[in-house]
Amino acid sequence: MHSFPAPALALVETMAASAAQDPARAIAFQGAPGANSHKAALEWAPGCLPLPCFSFEDALDAVKAGNAGCAIIPIENSQHGRVADIHFLLPESGLKIVGEHFLPIRYAVMATGPGPFGAAYSHPQALGQTRHYLRSQGIVPMTYPDTAGAAAFVKEQGDPAACAIAPRIAADLYHLHVVEEDVADAEDNTTRFVVLAPEALDPAALNGDSAMTTFVFEVKNIPAALYKALGGFATNGVNMTKLESYQKGASFSATMFYADIVGAPGDPGIDRALEELAFHCKELRMLGTYRQGRVRG
Repeated sequence: MHSFPAPALALVETMAASAAQDPARAIAFQGAPGANSHKAALEWAPGCLPLPCFSFEDALDAVKAGNAGCAIIPIENSQHGRVADIHFLLPESGLKIVGEHFLPIRYAVMATGPGPFGAAYSHPQALGQTRHYLRSQGIVPMTYPDTAGAAAFVKEQGDPAACAIAPRIAADLYHLHVVEEDVADAEDNTTRFVVLAPEALDPAALNGDSAMTTFVFEVKNIPAALYKALGGFATNGVNMTKLESYQKGASFSATMFYADIVGAPGDPGIDRALEELAFHCKELRMLGTYRQGRVRG
């Protein structure tokens, strides 16, 4: 599957044509029209021109090529963990994080008819977030590259025994019957998105607003290096809200870390903590400072 289903293609072409007229207003996202990322783009910038892309890489490439002013990418979900491998995608892309957005997630079950259903198509994240519901209904989960694309696929196939798990808007776009709404295994199901652009924001331009700073780093290969590297955040009172490790290359000897902290460079405590981190690192790469979409603490 390297393209959108036929019911989605006409919408994709129309939206791409609009974005091409004013690329600065375009926001690239992964998925077919009607995906959660589409909704997130409209919430983040109500006057934007959403640009559907088949993959995360395509969305980032659209920004790098100047076909979109920025991209909005889901990176983690409160119920199902990591979404996009932003650890790999972002450093390689050269883009910077300039914002974040939190989107409450609710799905609908949609199909060409009322059921019963033997299979449900959707993105693995959506299937994971509704797995208890699907199990209770005896429906087999079937993976698809994105939620709205799954809805378009179900429409294209016309199989009355198949349904899609997708945002409610997808049923309207692809003329599907909504069998059940507000399907979720948890009431607080939320996805965090980051907004990526070619140029980083100047921390001074945030005008004192609550900020987040994101970076990746690799510590020196010596005993207690990570402990020492992180010590500066504790001693300087810096709140680290996220720390994830991932392997760099196939040697399994170089571990990279992805981190979010509350605050921005320019704050003396932040600057001291980052200086101490850099001393213990082989590599430190800043990915962006941006306004908080939700207060931590």
